[in-house]
Amino acid sequence: MIYVDRNGNRTKGTTGQDRLLKFIYTHTATRLLIRPFLSPWVSKLGGTFLSTRLSAVAIRPFVEKNQINLSQYEKQEFASYNEFFTRKIKAEERPVEMDEEVLISPCDGKVSVYPICEKGKFEIKHTAYTAEQLLQDAHLAKHYYGGWIYILRLTVDDYHRYAFVDDGEVSREFHIPGVYHTVNPVAGEHYPIYKENTREFCIQKSRHFGHLLLMEVGALLVGRIVNHDVEQTVSRGEEKGYFEFGGSTVIVAVQAGQVRIDEDIWQNSAEGIETVVKQGEKIGTGLKA
Repeated sequence: MIYVDRNGNRTKGTTGQDRLLKFIYTHTATRLLIRPFLSPWVSKLGGTFLSTRLSAVAIRPFVEKNQINLSQYEKQEFASYNEFFTRKIKAEERPVEMDEEVLISPCDGKVSVYPICEKGKFEIKHTAYTAEQLLQDAHLAKHYYGGWIYILRLTVDDYHRYAFVDDGEVSREFHIPGVYHTVNPVAGEHYPIYKENTREFCIQKSRHFGHLLLMEVGALLVGRIVNHDVEQTVSRGEEKGYFEFGGSTVIVAVQAGQVRIDEDIWQNSAEGIETVVKQGEKIGTGLKA
């Protein structure tokens, strides 16, 4: 896999986890073997263990392996692995771009962007989707025809909290039950993960970018998607929620004529390369500002 940061520096490499997932998802027998582990009850069971004190022994090796600087976070000592995984970063470490013309990233992660074509079709990693399949709501899906969809993939070493990308009013949260495939790109080559995986979303009537779709997608061994009980009116950069352990994805869909995608993100996506972004930084510009 290839990632590129906002300065154009490319990272190419495959981790042991990537190699294992590739082996599992590219062989029919191993795909069948993992089916029981994709169910919500397995993720719930794993999440329960990761909330125990016994799980805390895994924190230090993970920190050292992934070179995580705990001084950036509000706490440095944790009673369980999940408490560590859902740690909150200091506000100054994730400054929010407050220019009202700017669309910000809701989270840390690796972002790709795709056009939602006529009839709501878009393609991710050679897998075809429609907005209706993503939302399971044909009427709502039509509002995003001709727009854009940002896919922000979080890996286990990322910061796993996410925020609202603009001021505005939000709907209630909608839950779509499903399974928990990994969101590693290799899985997308064999399963339509964004119409099979468990996900939650709300619609935000934003101040500057029309009606935004804000979605969270659970993945392999994610214990829970935890969305906060917020007021109807929210602010740019306000925390929306967090993921418990596991890789996961945040999706932002924008309507046609609302946002100009940042050139580097658009160009990298066209080449099949993910762009590394941080929560609160610019990923697009409003067209009606």
